[in-house]
Amino acid sequence: MAGQKLGLKQKMQFKLSPQQIQLMKLLQLSVADLSQRVQEELESNPVLEESNYEDKDAPQEENSTEEVEYDDYLNEYLEDDPVTYRQAADNSTREEEERQMPIALKESLFDRLRLQLVELDLPTEEDRLVAAQVVGSIDEDGYIRRDLLAIQDDLLFMHNLDVPKEKIAKMLTAIQAFEPPGVGARDLQECLLLQLKYKLKNEESAPQIRRYWKTAMLIVRDRFDLFSKRNFDKLMEEYDLEKADMRQVIEEITKLNPKPAATLGEVQSTVQLTITPDFIVREKDGELMLSLTKGNLPELHISDHYRELLKSHKKAGGKKARKEKETVQFIKQKIDSAQWFIEAIKQRQQTLQNTMEAIISIQAEYFRSGDEKKMAPMKLKDIAALTGLDESTISRVANSKFVLTEYGTKPLKYFFSESMQNVEGEDVSTTEIKSALRDLIQEENKQKPLSDEKLKDLLQEKGYNLARRTVAKYREQLNIPVARLRKNV
Repeated sequence: MAGQKLGLKQKMQFKLSPQQIQLMKLLQLSVADLSQRVQEELESNPVLEESNYEDKDAPQEENSTEEVEYDDYLNEYLEDDPVTYRQAADNSTREEEERQMPIALKESLFDRLRLQLVELDLPTEEDRLVAAQVVGSIDEDGYIRRDLLAIQDDLLFMHNLDVPKEKIAKMLTAIQAFEPPGVGARDLQECLLLQLKYKLKNEESAPQIRRYWKTAMLIVRDRFDLFSKRNFDKLMEEYDLEKADMRQVIEEITKLNPKPAATLGEVQSTVQLTITPDFIVREKDGELMLSLTKGNLPELHISDHYRELLKSHKKAGGKKARKEKETVQFIKQKIDSAQWFIEAIKQRQQTLQNTMEAIISIQAEYFRSGDEKKMAPMKLKDIAALTGLDESTISRVANSKFVLTEYGTKPLKYFFSESMQNVEGEDVSTTEIKSALRDLIQEENKQKPLSDEKLKDLLQEKGYNLARRTVAKYREQLNIPVARLRKNV
């Protein structure tokens, strides 16, 4: 037990270098966001400049020799610890064609929550980062299924912030008061409870209906187990309810939305967003070809003006005035920052390249056919094993990025799925199973839609050994309603 405490303490004291933090932040950006981030860096650092075509054609050996010379000069001149610049091969890839695909997307839940964050008027930068991390952990259904300790780790890894779990929990409570009601819940019980609390606080209704809401809230909070098992007789006994009252309470609970964000787009206008895919995968002569989309990303280099300025300081020699020394210190800091940034961009591109190559190696059959039934099971740890990268790094690469294939533009997260064994003992992906499930529902008789039990039987005939509850879960993940709601009258 003492050893476990010691390990946890060491973990919380771990700090990342500025370069590591910068790389982690860049990995999370899409190609469009990266272009904006580069422009921000160009505006804030006068040493950093865009390369024009003449710069690209200049002899590279001469430039790298000059950079080493300036590093030696600065370290010798300023009497501080030498700065070691990590040498990395220039892995700039082939010339890539920019592709922009207009895709109709619903206004995102994240955008809606982010607007409500402004109204919280958070006092510190740390508070704002914690709030943004919590909101970013909410999934498309409106749930937050990540453990608070995982969010604590994310804050430490991404922002170098050691935030107590209690503070994250307090921030989550504040966000759970946002709209749509029920957002930020960790499970169905909490989701329903949040919606009932919202009704009692914000909605007007007849006194009798409000009493039903209060009773429903007590049942959901304290006896959700009985409600889930449909043990209504026991609930009537415990809460002294008549049968008609129990029926009304049940009706009020079933009016609540088990997926608070699922219908968000129905009450908001659909907007056209332009998605710039980060990757392009094409088949050519039987081989899958990968390219990284460059977008508006410019080539970067250190300003020639500052190179000449440092040369003049070196030629001057002798004892330097304090003001002049401060000038050189400023230049050194900006050069350090620029070189870190350029190196981080290179590392980001190489990390993306390695990750996507690993994904293609596993999902080659899908990229060749576009058939979801040929999607292989794939987890973060599988890609981490192939690339030698950490799972958290793979997660950051997969987040908010898209790949253009011959079968449409897909989010990178689309290719990750759990696995299970079919009746023949072979591993199959949950994506493949969901595809088979979707096909069965599309082909069903809408006058007599298939129940989850019948769907389970049909899937088992296809070799997928599933329980009825698993079928129901996959159906919900596909946003397909229950059989009675699919029936055409």
